[in-house]
Amino acid sequence: MVLVKICGITSLQEAAAAVDAGADFIGFVFAESKRQVTVEQVDYIQRHLLSDVKKVGVFVDTPIHLVNQIAQEVNLDFVQLHGQESIKTCLKSDRPVIKALSLQSDQAMNQVLDYLAVVDYILLDGPKPGSGVRFDWGLINKITQVRSKLMLAGGLTPDNVASAIQYTKPIGVDVSSGVETNGVKDLYKIKQFIHNAKGVR
Repeated sequence: MVLVKICGITSLQEAAAAVDAGADFIGFVFAESKRQVTVEQVDYIQRHLLSDVKKVGVFVDTPIHLVNQIAQEVNLDFVQLHGQESIKTCLKSDRPVIKALSLQSDQAMNQVLDYLAVVDYILLDGPKPGSGVRFDWGLINKITQVRSKLMLAGGLTPDNVASAIQYTKPIGVDVSSGVETNGVKDLYKIKQFIHNAKGVR
């Protein structure tokens, strides 16, 4: 069964809704964003969320020593590096790494293969992360190696996630804006997204 990550969590209510619906990961954005959270917010959520859901911190070109510090402070299970972080930087993480890459060309696929050797998951995203813009899913089917480490993001919604999984066969899917209404997490959409993703056999 496919793994599901609900990203851009900003409140205990959103986190609880994701967990109750069956999410495997919840993501907290520490990078500058309309969904940005503070260490204090995440600490509150993780202390009151009675769940073993995997907690992911999202960072964009943050110095790795700060990433490690925050990961320890709020007990993150994974860090998601969503900028131009090098393989060398990924190797310095104290936590398992999800490396986000924009897959827009055959050249980018070579980069994916390089990172696959050193990180725990590759998150294949659209050209503008968090914007809901998808990339050409046909490109992912050119990557036959280690499909068990590839996660799909970018333009996913409750309506298209099942077909996206059937077409690309990733280990997991990641969504943020696709489960929002007017820029706010929609608890019904979260439930529908996870239900539709987990329903793919």
